[in-house]
Amino acid sequence: MAKPIVLSLGELLWDMLPGGKRAGGAPVNFIYHAMHNGADGYAISAVGEDDLGDELVKVTKDAGINAIIQRNAWPTGTVDVALKNGIPEYTIVRGVAWDHILYTRELIDQVEKADCVCFGTLGLRSPESHDTIVELLKHTKPGAMKFFDINIRGDHYSKELIEELLGYATVFKLNDAELLLLRDMFGIRGTSDDEACRWFLTQFGLDYIILTGGATFSTIISKTGDSSTLSTPHVQVADTVGAGDSFSGTFAAKILTGASLEEAHRAAVNTAAFVCTNDGAWPEYPEQVPDYLAEAGL
Repeated sequence: MAKPIVLSLGELLWDMLPGGKRAGGAPVNFIYHAMHNGADGYAISAVGEDDLGDELVKVTKDAGINAIIQRNAWPTGTVDVALKNGIPEYTIVRGVAWDHILYTRELIDQVEKADCVCFGTLGLRSPESHDTIVELLKHTKPGAMKFFDINIRGDHYSKELIEELLGYATVFKLNDAELLLLRDMFGIRGTSDDEACRWFLTQFGLDYIILTGGATFSTIISKTGDSSTLSTPHVQVADTVGAGDSFSGTFAAKILTGASLEEAHRAAVNTAAFVCTNDGAWPEYPEQVPDYLAEAGL
């Protein structure tokens, strides 16, 4: 059976960490983990015609990530990352190559074949990439998963953008801090987490909504009414960079390859825990990711 095709649209960049630079970007992180969990993945982005761009193309290829990377005259994207108690804080440079992804026939052809397309708010912060990605989402085939991993960063979002992307999404993932912000934004204050999630599920006709609570829990609710809630297993954390993206990529790949909601959720939690025990978002996979949930009796 052919593997499902998963695409990501948006940022590819260097995380400038205290110990040196590391390749990253939420959409590309998503693809890396989807590819290691049963999907064929392709990251769509842009880098500059500069040394950092050359390096980023090389390191992405060396990591085994299939990518369609445009080159342009803007500088390659960078993010200054400071780790505070293992938690990343980001300063994202504006006016970079991935803000200028061109709408091309090649990209349309790829999107039309995809079984899943992943996107977030950050990749659409500029008018050019916004228009390209929105137009590409219009070319998804019927039944394709459209995975909106909100990934709010700094002030690179708006209510209008979030509403627009929810209009395309079939899966919506956010964390507890983002849900708190969206409660105010959408006028649903006073609701429980479950009530707020079900409001979004119904309001925007989603197939799944995913709420993560970092070191405490994650919950996934489907349009059928089925739900799964798991505690987060405690592991020795190296850093949490890319953990949420690994959760998303794993969940999408598992659902697309026929796993149940509960099976896909458990795999996603274990992958995210595995990523937390390693430095960076693209750790080398073992033959089998440890079952941290089983080890914790969960």
